[in-house]
Amino acid sequence: MATQTDPMTLGNIRSLLESHRIDASAPCRIDFGGTLDISSFHYPLRHVVPTTVNIALDRRTTVRLHPHSGDQVRISSAGLAKAEYHPLTAPYDHPLGLMFALADYFHVSGVHIDIQSTSPTRSGLGGSSVAAVALIAAFSKALTAMGKKGIPRDRMVLLAHAVEQSVAGVPCGLQDQLAAAFGGVNAWTWPAEPGLPPFTGNPLLEGEALRRLERHLLVAYLGVTHVSKDVNSTWVRQFISGNSRENWHEIARLTRDFAGAIIRWDMRAAADAMNRETAIRKAMTPQVLDDMGDRLAAAAVEAGCGARFTGAGGGGCLWAIGAAATMAALKPVWEKLLSERPTAGLLACGVDTNGVM
Repeated sequence: MATQTDPMTLGNIRSLLESHRIDASAPCRIDFGGTLDISSFHYPLRHVVPTTVNIALDRRTTVRLHPHSGDQVRISSAGLAKAEYHPLTAPYDHPLGLMFALADYFHVSGVHIDIQSTSPTRSGLGGSSVAAVALIAAFSKALTAMGKKGIPRDRMVLLAHAVEQSVAGVPCGLQDQLAAAFGGVNAWTWPAEPGLPPFTGNPLLEGEALRRLERHLLVAYLGVTHVSKDVNSTWVRQFISGNSRENWHEIARLTRDFAGAIIRWDMRAAADAMNRETAIRKAMTPQVLDDMGDRLAAAAVEAGCGARFTGAGGGGCLWAIGAAATMAALKPVWEKLLSERPTAGLLACGVDTNGVM
């Protein structure tokens, strides 16, 4: 059982929160080469240098800690019913189970955790992992206010991933937590060497180039939510059973090609790599794109742009990349298609440069 001498134990923080305002926020992401961040893939594929590229977006998830009477943990999040449990009693298969699991890790009580996101719920932008990083950052600030040592970003990533994987019941990747913690545009490689850090980051763009990139991106919400573990579980089962292995070798190569194209500012090459990767994944799992997604992707290809679903697809968001002129031409086409579904639409967003704060 955790004790007050444990450096990561918070205990009842009601009185602390009555005198301290504590909140934290983290960005979501769009991605290329996801799934390779899952250890089931990058350990056996390590000789082909599995890589995942993500772009952090300035649509942030904010976690605020409020004092709460009694010895319970209360959690509220837009779109979900509030939930309240005593420490170590919450069901982790609850829609807010990951947040309760993190609260139990820090042995915290006397707190109302309020989660607010500027991204659509279950949109494939890494939402639950982003919220987990933001919550850990808020708890880190609480530890600091108590005179304890805070948690560095790399440890926030590892902790958020470890707890999420422990309660998810399926293998989970690391890219969502990394984008949330560090922001920016990065290529992440997975060294697959036990005992060493499980990720290495390589910034693809920095400074003014991050803002310049925004003219080359579109992000659309398809108007329907997704459940990432359904598609990811299919890919994991296929891979473990020996099916489609050559596809993952090709996806690893295309992701490296995409990263190189971004560095060279060759948006045509980036778009080509993206469309090839999307085609491979759709051949393995046709459900990654619904009819709306198919039509948006086809319009992007016709315009000379690349299009890819975010995360594991199956609903959520689709994003596009290309030369500034072609993206400007694609935007009204996407807007018209998306107008056919009342819940769909383009997302106004830019590149996040800060990561968790």
